[in-house]
Amino acid sequence: MSIFHMSRREKALARIAPITEKSATDRRTRIAVLRAKRSKTMATAFAHQQTFDKAVVAIVQTIPVSTEVAEWFRNEKLIPKSKRRWRKVARNPAVISVALATAVIIGVMTLNVMERLTDFPGSAMARKMLTLAASTRGTELDRVETQAGALADLFFMKYRLEHYDVPQEFADIKTAGARVFDDDEGRRVAQISVPEKRMQFFLFPVDRNPKDGKPREFSGWRYLEHEGWAGVVKVQSGVCFMAAMKGEEKDLAPYVAQAK
Repeated sequence: MSIFHMSRREKALARIAPITEKSATDRRTRIAVLRAKRSKTMATAFAHQQTFDKAVVAIVQTIPVSTEVAEWFRNEKLIPKSKRRWRKVARNPAVISVALATAVIIGVMTLNVMERLTDFPGSAMARKMLTLAASTRGTELDRVETQAGALADLFFMKYRLEHYDVPQEFADIKTAGARVFDDDEGRRVAQISVPEKRMQFFLFPVDRNPKDGKPREFSGWRYLEHEGWAGVVKVQSGVCFMAAMKGEEKDLAPYVAQAK
């Protein structure tokens, strides 16, 4: 069986195909002609058809045409070149693939730009802590039931961590557990679990200026979102405090606003 199988429609197009190799011929007709030439069942019949058509054309071209008739067709295009419509181009799989790839690239670039716009000293560390918060289980922390503001004494006496204080906006919230660990860069991180809305608090050193080693501090609260979690960060005495919860910035805003 020939791989160039022709449908009934293609056979009809091949029979009426113009005897020309111009690219202006309709694409479907060109495909039908190509398949007819390579088809075992159609090749011979198609060749006879083309030979007959050329013979007829040769005879017709010998017929004299009067000036009046010639004038009618002087500016006419007997085989007009059709333009591809934009809708047909837009439905092309290749065009769709390129458009989707471009949209993904633009989306990634937009997210990166948005993250850059919200960057602040310690934002990279804060995003890591949001990722950690999403995977932390309550059993990983030591059980500590007290007010969050009271844990500063525990961090100092047990771990010699200075200025690991929970800001007043979150100091009265009851805690369920706490722990202190070293991150992959050897920085001491304090983590506190809170039953209220399953929040988690993190305290960690703020980034330092590589030139003079001074803490890169900032004023006020800064928000960030990462992988479905939201965080609000404040720095004081060279230590960043972050309250994190699964949700959006609007879920944390009331805690910060209540102290204003």
